[in-house]
Amino acid sequence: MMKKNRRSRKKSFKKRVFSYVMITFTCIFMVSVILTLPLRWLNPFTTTFIIQEMVTDKKIISLDWVPYNRMAKTLPVSVVASEDQKFPDHYGFDFDSLYKALTEKRKQTRGASTISQQLVKNMYLWSGRSLIRKGLEAYFTILIEAFLPKRRILEIYLNVVEFAPAVYGVGAASRQLFNRSPENITAYQASLLAAVLPNPKLMSAANPSFYVRKRAAQIRESVRSLGGAAYLKRL
Repeated sequence: MMKKNRRSRKKSFKKRVFSYVMITFTCIFMVSVILTLPLRWLNPFTTTFIIQEMVTDKKIISLDWVPYNRMAKTLPVSVVASEDQKFPDHYGFDFDSLYKALTEKRKQTRGASTISQQLVKNMYLWSGRSLIRKGLEAYFTILIEAFLPKRRILEIYLNVVEFAPAVYGVGAASRQLFNRSPENITAYQASLLAAVLPNPKLMSAANPSFYVRKRAAQIRESVRSLGGAAYLKRL
């Protein structure tokens, strides 16, 4: 009789643990959906990167939102040519680039993050490297790709990514760095903005170094190779 009671208590305990685990995972998933799905229709008003900078530097940073169809066509394609040329075709991850990054012997590590992954990092995560951050990045990237059209992902990314110290989004970057509206940015200026994305705090689009000008020229050549702005018409 005592053995039966012990077995029943063990079964009951396992059921409770399983129930708590399922409830926890369900809650986490629902919160994740709440954080990502509304972006299909609603523009974000800030990001974790902006919040971190505001806390650190004690300054107010607001997003100067620009709809996709109000950007010069050369802006989105320059960023795609620079950051993620397979963007229209992949599902959030560029496994070929990731494999090369892991296997090639280079002094400087090759970047393998897609635009979708970079958007997730800017929107929800923090700088630095850890398995937890990488796991969250992969998880949210899957959700972003599932819930948002490609053009919407690119539109949000262009509006929240940093182009210069405390200058976030193509609207603020175009006006502050070139004194132009994002509709009137030239192909050369767009390539400069794309060229500094790997490190906008050290590289300048307004006062480009030789390296930035050289990288911008390579980006313009990549844009031509992709077929220009028409490359993104299928988004």
